[in-house]
Amino acid sequence: MSMLRLEAIINRFSDLLGKISAVLFVLMLFNVFIDVVMRYALNDVSIGMQELEWHLYAAVFLLGVPYTLRAGGHVRVDLIYERLSDKSQAWVDIFGTLFLLLPFCALVAWYGYGFAMESYNLGETSGDPGGLPYRWVIKAVIPFSFVAMVISGFGLLVKSVNVLLGLRPQDHYEAPQQ
Repeated sequence: MSMLRLEAIINRFSDLLGKISAVLFVLMLFNVFIDVVMRYALNDVSIGMQELEWHLYAAVFLLGVPYTLRAGGHVRVDLIYERLSDKSQAWVDIFGTLFLLLPFCALVAWYGYGFAMESYNLGETSGDPGGLPYRWVIKAVIPFSFVAMVISGFGLLVKSVNVLLGLRPQDHYEAPQQ
């Protein structure tokens, strides 16, 4: 398998997570709209709807980060980075991925798994009456998203190696193929 093909496969995974995040965002908007209408027009408050808002928000954020990494929208000092040559940018990305991104994400995924499993084993539910059951589901998104960030990080690493090998130019973002 060529390095360009490997990069494309990883990018498709990250793009899929971006699409899922976008769909969850729309669902969150509908949830907020229905919750507001119920509260102010019908004078009916639902704890479950309120909890679903922050569950969806957390999922949007956590699943959107791997896509953001793939799209080049992650945090870095762009003032300096953008003035570097393509190969220097690739070296910065390799260093940041290997020594910052991957170890941090692996650590959070490792401990997040135990966090979610404990919630599952306890049968954790909302502490509020009328709240959502199965709290482990949202907690399981944490290790999943950090594993997805590791995968997207490998995509960034492969992209950087492809730039260094002269197989592709450094670009900030390529729109997903339709």
